[in-house]
Amino acid sequence: MTQQPDHLPPLTEATRAVDGAEHGITKKGLSAGAVGLIGAIVIGISCIAPAYTLTAALGPTVSEVGVQVPAIILVGFIPMLLVAFGYRELNRRMPDSGTSFTWATRAFGPWIGWMAGWGLIAATILVLSNLAGIAVDFLFLLISQITGNPEIAGLAANPLINVTVCLLFVAAATWVSYRDMQTTQRLQYWLVGFQVLVLLIFAGAALVEVANGNAFDATAIELSWFNPFAVESFSAFAAGLSLSIFIFWGWDVTLTMNEETKGSEKTPGRAATITVITIVVLYLLIAVALIAYAGVGTGEFGLGNPDIQDNVFFHLAGPILGPLAVLVSLAVLTSSASSLQSTFVSPARTLLAMGHYGALPEKFATVSPRFFTPGYATIVSAVVASVFYAVMRFLSEDVLWDTITALGMMICFYYGITAFACVWFFRKVWWRSVRNFFFTLLFPLVGGVILGVLFFTTLIDSMNPDYGSGSNIFGLGLVFVLGMVVLLSGVVIMLWQWWKRPGFFRGETLTRATAED
Repeated sequence: MTQQPDHLPPLTEATRAVDGAEHGITKKGLSAGAVGLIGAIVIGISCIAPAYTLTAALGPTVSEVGVQVPAIILVGFIPMLLVAFGYRELNRRMPDSGTSFTWATRAFGPWIGWMAGWGLIAATILVLSNLAGIAVDFLFLLISQITGNPEIAGLAANPLINVTVCLLFVAAATWVSYRDMQTTQRLQYWLVGFQVLVLLIFAGAALVEVANGNAFDATAIELSWFNPFAVESFSAFAAGLSLSIFIFWGWDVTLTMNEETKGSEKTPGRAATITVITIVVLYLLIAVALIAYAGVGTGEFGLGNPDIQDNVFFHLAGPILGPLAVLVSLAVLTSSASSLQSTFVSPARTLLAMGHYGALPEKFATVSPRFFTPGYATIVSAVVASVFYAVMRFLSEDVLWDTITALGMMICFYYGITAFACVWFFRKVWWRSVRNFFFTLLFPLVGGVILGVLFFTTLIDSMNPDYGSGSNIFGLGLVFVLGMVVLLSGVVIMLWQWWKRPGFFRGETLTRATAED
């Protein structure tokens, strides 16, 4: 049964400032203690969606760096881990479901805080639509494999069928997310457990085939694969950092559940760190196994073959697993579907916090009296993601995928702001211990700088009309235009909220502070 929390109704602007006078953070009526450490880690892994993410990312990365993929994964892992340390420190001091929004507001004030929240919401809601679309593609692909009828896979290309099934996926994910966190945990245990088990079997079978001399293009495993300095060009390093945005993004969901987690000050941070480390180990194992089995050439099953790079796992599953190959397609479908459900956690709880502190209409602060989840915010997230996907899918598939590419900028944007918020919030205690120096200054600062450089690099590169799908508007790349539209839309909505709800922007509901305060 769901644990009854100390329920607090949405506060008025006047009483928020008094109730949170000491530190500005107040409860929102979520189900306290509903998520444990293991549950948080499982939901974090689900949100990252390793099966779906790696099958799409492995091939293109091989085409850039060859056998150095493990090194690139390690390079991409570094900024994520450094930023995760900053998130952990902020959560220890200020556990709040608003995460980036709340922490940036406390460190830099309401304007930057509001935009950090917008970056998280925009990224996650748009990714929700992408995950639903991927789930549709793999559903029809799986049915095609089971029935032996390749024409069924082509049904996903029909916009009407695609959008209808996509909306059904979103509706199911919304229903689970609306219910209590125990329901989400129970579902994710099965989905993530199956996904990870299949990936381990897949990697293990590939290595067995190599050992038995049955590999397609056996390639001897070498330590140099893991050496970042063996990567030949700076562009490859840049590719590694870009890769990290997509293959590691999602671990911060463990922090947005902090008000619902047992031991809210420490458990979410530990879960985030363990999640990132678990994912990098899993990625390295699979990458090494598949490179050793298939090589990086352009042969039929070579990872450098452009004809298989959009879905490496699907093409290699047959040669490696034989009749069990269908399990891999089922794992990728499970991965995208489970991530669709778990990804709802972040935008819903950020919207909840923004409504609670008066940065958005108080309706967003509504908590389900039965399930103690942010019901209204969850439904709004689902509706916006569904409408966006349906409109874009009917208008132009290029626009849809270019928008997803532009999300990389959004992720760098709010991750970077949060990392710098950690540095600034703890500025008065940097030198009090060696631990403070590393975890509140050096690590988040370096992580934030890396993400900031990547944000502006992507911004400049995406101006090129050839970037992304190659579409352009008035000579500017469509990815750049879409990225700017998303950011400027946030500015417009923020100014509207400033006019309607000035209390938050005057610092009356959530005040600036430092770690000493």
